[in-house]
Amino acid sequence: MKKQDTRASRRRSAERMQEICRYIEGHSDEPLSLESLAERAGMSRFYFQRTFKRLVGVTPKQYHDAQRIRNLKTHLKHSADVTAAVFDAGFGSSSRVYERADTRLGMTPKTYRSGGEAVRITYVSFQTPLGLLMVGATDRGLCFVQFGDSHEQLEAMLRAEYPNAAHEPMREPQDPHFIAWVQALQRNLSGEQPDLDLPADIRATAFQLRVWNYLQSIPYGEVRSYGEVARAIGQPAAARAVAHACSNNVLALVIPCHRVIRESGELGGYKWGLPRKRALIDRERQVSVSNR
Repeated sequence: MKKQDTRASRRRSAERMQEICRYIEGHSDEPLSLESLAERAGMSRFYFQRTFKRLVGVTPKQYHDAQRIRNLKTHLKHSADVTAAVFDAGFGSSSRVYERADTRLGMTPKTYRSGGEAVRITYVSFQTPLGLLMVGATDRGLCFVQFGDSHEQLEAMLRAEYPNAAHEPMREPQDPHFIAWVQALQRNLSGEQPDLDLPADIRATAFQLRVWNYLQSIPYGEVRSYGEVARAIGQPAAARAVAHACSNNVLALVIPCHRVIRESGELGGYKWGLPRKRALIDRERQVSVSNR
């Protein structure tokens, strides 16, 4: 009886958080306080914050910001100027947008509106135990981490992903931040650095943000099914959408989509090839066992 009560309680919490998500999406241009959202959910502020983060994968404020940025992207494409778009999306000032741009929009509003022009992406490719890996980054963080068969193929993928940016191979003197990010990825692949906490400079929808944030919370050496991820972010019917979000990931390892498999235990898809996915999962499990 207690198990049934627990399941029913969890289901009600998930449904309530979904209702709050829909409310935030419909009122993203308005100021929404944690207190008002908690009151709408019928919970204390502390319990609401904790429940929302557990089920959705981000805090209510982060979800609200993501929705505003999503609206801003739409307004930037149709408004006559950037300032009008900023206020139409519900931001009180341009400075508020720029504070969030590097983690939510991936670039400043003006740059996004111009299709990424004036963004400089430095890149380098190097051999790893799983094949050639290219790392690309702006001055804000990583924007491209992908496996490929050749440097030329990866360079073409980078240009296709960011067609309006300026692409520049890494040169001397090497940027110390860039080198540190590359070395962290190398250590991760060798099992020396299980946890990656690297800055990202990518664009994402609110749904992708929720999925990718959750993927980064999956412990090293463990896996989750697409359905489990969907349920964890409060959208149990969105397993296929989760798989699609994984396929749109441009930051291999940093956003560990290789840790998501089918309910049956089969690997499912992986944009960089199933042999790599299997190798990554096996390596992480081996390292986790040896570290116990």
